[in-house]
Amino acid sequence: MIHSTAIIDPAAKIAADVSIGAYAVVGEQVEIKSGTDIGDHATIYGPTIIGHENQILQHAALGGAPQDLGYKGEPTQLIIGDRNTIREFASINRGSVKGGGITRVGDDNFIMAYAHIGHDCVVGSHNVITNSVSLAGHVEIGDQCNLGGFSLVHQFTRIGSFAFTSMGAAINRDVPPFVIVSGNYARSYGINKIGLQRKGFSDEAIDAISKAYKLLVRKRVPRNEALQQLEPLAQEFSEVKLFVDFVLSSSRGIVK
Repeated sequence: MIHSTAIIDPAAKIAADVSIGAYAVVGEQVEIKSGTDIGDHATIYGPTIIGHENQILQHAALGGAPQDLGYKGEPTQLIIGDRNTIREFASINRGSVKGGGITRVGDDNFIMAYAHIGHDCVVGSHNVITNSVSLAGHVEIGDQCNLGGFSLVHQFTRIGSFAFTSMGAAINRDVPPFVIVSGNYARSYGINKIGLQRKGFSDEAIDAISKAYKLLVRKRVPRNEALQQLEPLAQEFSEVKLFVDFVLSSSRGIVK
């Protein structure tokens, strides 16, 4: 299962059924769990833990040192969950000490070619991160997001679950859950209605999310008044509560 030209550090922990392609490099303090395939010329440095049944294609670069001028060689970490697909030339860096020391990627993500996930990022599950998306350090991505090709996300920015970013979006403020953003710098263009329908959201829930979006993002309604109007909906729909809580917790401000 391991090609004869692969370079594997003797201290690496590799499950018996892991496949490693030609000229791949696996460094020390790397753990790769069962069912994972590593492509030709991929490089994985540690400390890094890679979960079960991941597909890591050729030339992917995982677990490299953070691109942080303050990094001094501390033993920070990358943790990747299960069943992720990481395509050609994608790169994911380890964390930094000042950011908590860990970069995390959840489960069932599809990370396409040339995408970059910077140090201390936290990426949820079931996300599509398309070609050449770049996440700066300390970015947080929820679940079920779709980031369009060449989207750029500023450090310390959050993108809420089920959000959608269009091709080339430059995002320097938080993107609330369920919202579509586009442009440089990004602006919001409504909720991700088609995406929510495809995910099985009810019409009632979508209407409730739309009302929350209009009151908190689009209309110039005083926030206290908007929250008062949304309180009954937040009690009825967990999606509205998620939206409201995200907006209220934003320290950078939200894309409008």
